[in-house]
Amino acid sequence: MNDQIKKKLTEAFVPESLDVVDESHLHEGHGGYRPGGQTHFRVYIVTKAFEGKTRIERHRMINSLLAPELAGSVHALALHAYAPGESSARPAPTKACNH
Repeated sequence: MNDQIKKKLTEAFVPESLDVVDESHLHEGHGGYRPGGQTHFRVYIVTKAFEGKTRIERHRMINSLLAPELAGSVHALALHAYAPGESSARPAPTKACNH
């Protein structure tokens, strides 16, 4: 699933940088978790396609592209989407889900 997400994002947005992180192990015991992971992802993407777009527009672009995955095996997708030149500093690492 990680490779599939990367491929779709790369083909659609031609990013300057892209990282897709499987964080499924942090959500063990939480709704949507399945043994073997591939259910919870965090995406860091920088692309010119996001220039002039709001945060909501960027998220909608990605969610629309990945709709089949979100309707299927992907339970959660955290997005960090930037245009070139914007601050793309990564937030602190995610901690395990407490739900």
